[in-house]
Amino acid sequence: MEQRISLVTLGVTDLARARAFYEALGWRGAQQPDDEVCFFQAGGMVFGLWTALGGHGAPGIELAHNVRSPEDVGALLADAERAGGAIVRPAGQTDWGGTSGAFADPEGYVWEVAHNPGWTIGHDGTVHI
Repeated sequence: MEQRISLVTLGVTDLARARAFYEALGWRGAQQPDDEVCFFQAGGMVFGLWTALGGHGAPGIELAHNVRSPEDVGALLADAERAGGAIVRPAGQTDWGGTSGAFADPEGYVWEVAHNPGWTIGHDGTVHI
């Protein structure tokens, strides 16, 4: 696993209200593909707001590590499990066209591992939507 975070997602109860708050703070360029999630480019990483975080609703936080190929998702999940993590969601195809899975670290913090064909990962690990 490269030493980086690709995405931080906050679970929210009202996506429109949360988006409006961050836009009022000066955040621009939101991408909202549906009524459940909104993404902002935040330097070399992405900040997200999601109404259905982990299937548990808000509030909550999830970290993500994007990888360069669909095959890397399962490989990284296996590495996390060998290191002492627990698989929360096995690798699988998503409805948004990528591959995703998730693990929890020993303290229960959840990391999504994802390959998103619409996002670019730079050679230095920066992620761009």
